[in-house]
Amino acid sequence: MHGEKSFGVVLRELRQQRRLTMEELAEASGVSVRAIGDMERGHSRVPQRRTVVALAEGLGLSDGEREALLATVRAARPVRPVAVAGSAVPPGSVGDFTGRGPELALLREAAERARAGGEVSVWVVSGPPGCGKTTLALKAAADLAEDFPDGCFVVDLHGVEGPVDTGEALLKVLKALGVSDRRLAKEDPQGHAGLLRALLSERRCLVVLDNARDERQVRPLLPAGGRSLVLVTSRRPLTGLEAVDRLALSEMPEADAVGLLRRILGAERADAEAEAVARVAELCGRLPLALRVAGNWLAGRSGWSVAHLVDRLADEERRLGALAAGDVRVEAAFELSYRQLTGEAARMLRLLSLVPGPDMTSAYGAALTATDVFEAEDVMEELVEAGLLRTTFTGRYQLHDLLRLFARARLSSEGEAGEREAADDRLRAWLLETTVVAGRWFKPAYGAPPASWQGLVPLESAEEARAWLDSEAFAWFAALRDAARREDHTRVVETADALEWYCALSLFWGHWTEVFRLSSEAAAALDDPYLQAVHLNHYSVVLGPSEHRYREAVERADEALEHARRAQDTSQQAWALANAILPHRRLGEIEEAFEKARAAADLFEAAGEYEGWIEAMGPHGVTLRELGRSEEALTQHQRIMAFLDAPDCPVGGHAAATYRALGGGALGDDYAALGRWREAADHYRVACDRLRGIGIPHVQGQTLLRLAEALVELAELEEARSCLQQVLALGDAADSTELTSAQKLLDSLPAG
Repeated sequence: MHGEKSFGVVLRELRQQRRLTMEELAEASGVSVRAIGDMERGHSRVPQRRTVVALAEGLGLSDGEREALLATVRAARPVRPVAVAGSAVPPGSVGDFTGRGPELALLREAAERARAGGEVSVWVVSGPPGCGKTTLALKAAADLAEDFPDGCFVVDLHGVEGPVDTGEALLKVLKALGVSDRRLAKEDPQGHAGLLRALLSERRCLVVLDNARDERQVRPLLPAGGRSLVLVTSRRPLTGLEAVDRLALSEMPEADAVGLLRRILGAERADAEAEAVARVAELCGRLPLALRVAGNWLAGRSGWSVAHLVDRLADEERRLGALAAGDVRVEAAFELSYRQLTGEAARMLRLLSLVPGPDMTSAYGAALTATDVFEAEDVMEELVEAGLLRTTFTGRYQLHDLLRLFARARLSSEGEAGEREAADDRLRAWLLETTVVAGRWFKPAYGAPPASWQGLVPLESAEEARAWLDSEAFAWFAALRDAARREDHTRVVETADALEWYCALSLFWGHWTEVFRLSSEAAAALDDPYLQAVHLNHYSVVLGPSEHRYREAVERADEALEHARRAQDTSQQAWALANAILPHRRLGEIEEAFEKARAAADLFEAAGEYEGWIEAMGPHGVTLRELGRSEEALTQHQRIMAFLDAPDCPVGGHAAATYRALGGGALGDDYAALGRWREAADHYRVACDRLRGIGIPHVQGQTLLRLAEALVELAELEEARSCLQQVLALGDAADSTELTSAQKLLDSLPAG
């Protein structure tokens, strides 16, 4: 039935065929979720018969299927015994050991606690291949040896390839501890484990169990208490072990990575090419093994410049091949872990190399593999357990840069024909489709996704939509660029249009001009005058506030007006006129702004487009104030607010909330222009609260600054100081001109 498949693979297939999650199978069988996960990932290779029978009942297997599953268990081969490398004295630590100060400090504290005794002192040091787990453990053993007078012992468990039998490891450590062969012969393996626990509890020893495969291999080697310290290194986090402390390693900090290269090369040579040395550290992903290989490669070629190695490493397709010195190859370290993966996990690793961003969620894995999120998460957790993928404190997954290159190379060499292209298409389609649905939460006449929409991520509220757009911006922007390169013009214009209103929430993101330049070019390629008008209008909006390219903004708005007239679309003509108002004002062309605002308002009113009417009438009031007609401006803005507050107002949702916030700020400006500071401050406060609620930080910064200015006029300096500090706290989310003005005003206030 199952051929040569392992028990874990067969169990996963049976569970997925019945569309059960691990939690559902656990509830049906009485076997824990942790145990099921360990079995499916191959960490628990030969489960007991009663466990298999319980799983079979939970899965609802027939008698024949149950017997076939039991046969799979019986066919599982035990771990092959291999001689243990043990020593009564730890080998010398690496002479040029660099960095890892916080990690060594933790292990020193662990040694001090072990000296006091009473608690289990076991630390699992885990991390991806090449991150320096063994080197750190040996350095700690050398530094701490004097604290453990009864001996330090290092046992290589060969966990990645040819794992050592636990019984053999027990015998070796017991012999190193001085137990006679006669005593050992009297005990069975369980007795050996108990004897080791007793000895480590009584004595003060430091034991390094290096390169552990899984929990089962090391559990009998761990003490139950006493004053010994055990350091276990493994590519896996060994989450099944209880009552242990954990230390997860990753790449080195930049300064330490450069420091390691500097120690290998020598200060004089490294300092002569300091910039190139820093670049080598970055290209090595600050991974200790890669740094050591690169340093040794240069040390063996004293006549070569560091810049030459930078050139070799800069080519992504050749980088892993270049990271080899003698018989030490970074790629080989990755290969050992890769060969231990199930077929599903190996495929997932290969496909995750296509993710454009620095991190990802399980939804990316689901999109790439055309599975659901729960299935993808199971497989990605297997990669975490294997040390090839890591989780961040936010719960996202990260793939190290060098592992990404390794996985991409395997995708090219091992993937099926067309697999990369198909996965790329699925990921791009998912990213852009989700971007459209999330972006439309903020567009009038759209809002929540249709009931028929089934996505990989929840987008049930505007808050969830914004959070997704914010967190996945790097990836969806890369997907949009890719769609533009592939001349997928329809998808580009649809995606960019959906982001029109979301754009206002993150105006200083830094890439909006490119988003709408790409969509304008796509609309031109489609030769659709209406779409050209729409996207040139979007483009003109972001050119001014985000990049202060006001003349170009006017030019793009004028182009949009021409295309809108060709398309005979009144609404887009009105938007083109409205979008030119702010740039004209910033250029000091107030009369032009006034005329276009009035014309835009008339067109919007004729078309019955109320959002646009507000967009034009508000700036029209601003131009009245700038022309010295502040009373008329006040009346204009009061009219807008009355319209929004009317029970039958046709504008609602996010748009209405935004217009109320902006209208409150405009009223504050009108009262300030009239010297009515108390009323100005009151309106600014209300506007700030509304802006904070809907999250438009750049406008919030402007309004807080105006409130502070009004408060200074009212001699209420403490509140003014608080407002200015809030502006500065917005940082890059605020306009730089507001930040400069806020700091200048704050500096001018008397000390409080």
